[in-house]
Amino acid sequence: MPNILETSREGRVLRVTLNRAEKRNALTAELCRLAVASLENAFAAPDVGAILLCATGKHFCAGMDLSEVSAATADSISDAQERLFTVGSWAEKPIVAAVEGAALGGGMGLVANCHIVVAHPEASFGLTEIRVGLWPFLVYRALSAGLGERRVLELSLTGRVFGAPEAKEMGLVQEVAPDPQTRAAEIASAVSQFSPTTIRSGLRFTRDVRGQAWEAAGRIARRMRDEVFASSDFQEGLRAFVEKRTPNWPSVHA
Repeated sequence: MPNILETSREGRVLRVTLNRAEKRNALTAELCRLAVASLENAFAAPDVGAILLCATGKHFCAGMDLSEVSAATADSISDAQERLFTVGSWAEKPIVAAVEGAALGGGMGLVANCHIVVAHPEASFGLTEIRVGLWPFLVYRALSAGLGERRVLELSLTGRVFGAPEAKEMGLVQEVAPDPQTRAAEIASAVSQFSPTTIRSGLRFTRDVRGQAWEAAGRIARRMRDEVFASSDFQEGLRAFVEKRTPNWPSVHA
């Protein structure tokens, strides 16, 4: 029986692949837990600089596997999905997604938690939970942070499905490409070569300043900039710039 989640290494990129093509990669509690475990391991591994999230088959992810849902399993499913659907708020390494086919409901929420998204021109997106009497509770925060509450409210109320061009226009997708997996892999590889210390600080900064007053956000920015200034990675970056060479980041080998 094939694994429902597959991982492989490509240089400093960890490829995480949803592998339930026969179910349009619908999310079970087990799949959510496996995905979270893979991401946590990747964030802790110094030889991983970025994560590439993709899927097998024709569709990225059709959302929650409704066949698994019952009153008895609700808590287990919610716990597993809560961690996955908030990964964007605790990730300390960049996540690049390659989206083909449909990313609906929780699938769209998973996309919203990635930092860079490349979609096929015929990819489709939507918060379709309302059609089965549900609301996108767990993905709503991540989508609102990225797209704005009014936009997410409209999508939640209508359940409409929209294409990659509109997704790019609203900021859910950064790039549309005919071969999203290849293009996303190129981006992930490029990003993985930058300073782990600086990327970790930058991702923490975007999390810590969210919702802060202007003055408080400024204090956080100054403190974190001073920390990066004092880091060995920044010192190496300066030397490499002057010497016109590729930096050899100390934090990669820490």
